Amino acid sequence: MLPGIGTGVNVVSVLAGTSLGVLVGHRLPERTRKVVTDGLGLVTLLIAGLSAAHVTDSELSDAVGSSAPMLIVLGSVLVGGITGSLLRIEDRLESFGGLLQRAAVRRFGSGGGGGEARERFIQGFVVSSLVFCVGPLTILGSINEGLGNGADQLLLKSALDGFASIAFAASFGWGVAASVLALVAIQGSLTALGASLGSFVPDAHLSALTATGGLLLIGVAFRLLDLKQVKVADLLPALLVAPLLTELVLGLR
Repeated sequence: MLPGIGTGVNVVSVLAGTSLGVLVGHRLPERTRKVVTDGLGLVTLLIAGLSAAHVTDSELSDAVGSSAPMLIVLGSVLVGGITGSLLRIEDRLESFGGLLQRAAVRRFGSGGGGGEARERFIQGFVVSSLVFCVGPLTILGSINEGLGNGADQLLLKSALDGFASIAFAASFGWGVAASVLALVAIQGSLTALGASLGSFVPDAHLSALTATGGLLLIGVAFRLLDLKQVKVADLLPALLVAPLLTELVLGLR
């Protein structure tokens, strides 16, 4: 199977799900769309918890010691959060979403140019991008495809994202479709990196990265559940910091 086919199928599933969600979404009452979004928040919380539990993986604790994994995740979130906040990643992502919304209005003359429509588009773009691009299947699936191990994980992710995009689009509209830009950029980069560097991430580093990604997904779930608008995008550098901190701890042992 050609490298990149998994991401291609993922893009198609999101676009198809978004189209279906937009078609049926306006027929659903507001309370129903709210319940659907809450349901997605709960499912995201479940996936996040399973991912965050990788902090207890034996590969990680055997490599860095029993007390270090939690400190690695903590350090990753703190350093990543400070970095992302200084770089204003969340603000830039929202600004990019606003640009996409205005371009869509000019091109198709739909979606509305009002403040409420703009906020829905941006929220759909940001939340969908985070849900579709921050998680173990994104990272592991893309890397494995690049390594030539097949696209099974990304195909599974495509099915999950397709159903999720239906629900998201019913609440947020076409902003969900715009998230495929982030999806292609991130998954494509990881697949290319896997293809060029081979098996470059040891199991311990992957566990730290996956656990940190799970913690970030909890922030996404909080946003969906309207518990707190966590600036998850500002925390994204933590995904780069986690394997680096793991390597640092290994070097110091």
